[in-house]
Amino acid sequence: MACWALQITGLILGGIGMTGTFAITAMPQWRVSAFIEGNIVVFENIWEGLWMNCIYQVNVKMQCKFYDTVLALPPILEVSRGLMCFAVMLSVIAFLTAIIGMKCTVCVGDNKQVRSNILLAAGIIFILTGILILIPVSWTASNIIGDFYNPAVHAGLKRDLGAALYLGWVSSAFLMIGGAIFCSFYSCADKPRTRKYSSHSCHRLHKFEDVEMKSTTKHAYV
Repeated sequence: MACWALQITGLILGGIGMTGTFAITAMPQWRVSAFIEGNIVVFENIWEGLWMNCIYQVNVKMQCKFYDTVLALPPILEVSRGLMCFAVMLSVIAFLTAIIGMKCTVCVGDNKQVRSNILLAAGIIFILTGILILIPVSWTASNIIGDFYNPAVHAGLKRDLGAALYLGWVSSAFLMIGGAIFCSFYSCADKPRTRKYSSHSCHRLHKFEDVEMKSTTKHAYV
């Protein structure tokens, strides 16, 4: 029962992380306007994401525009796009693999060793996905903070950390915790077998001692 509850918990955490991965990739709030010094135009917000930038003005409909060309994008944006797309793919694979390896499915029968191997694979993929998300999110945050405290950058060009970055850190944590839960089932899979083997060995040892004792008694009687 405890194993079943842990599997459900790991799947829920992985599912939340997978949903967050989709949201992070699509959200434009990676870099947002920073209202500092003379930049007090609070009725206009600028959002910059992986695929588009948006301008939100008070009493005006938000306008978003996809980037015109890939060749003009900065390297950090190109790398972030690739890593996040790969993370989305891995999160889906990990989620489906975890479902196949859980006790509620009959795809792999009753072989506990096969199930533990499948859950181990799902856990490793979940953890890798969390690491992949951390790279572009932390890299972007470091770039934003560096520009924010750089006096050479004009105040109007400075940006603040967007909601997508915070969601990225949270989703990464959910993915890695869920992956660690699934990986823990692999180490637990061999314990019942070890106890069974030890019990069987002790039974054989006691049987051998009984035979030896009877033989000794017989020779002593003769």
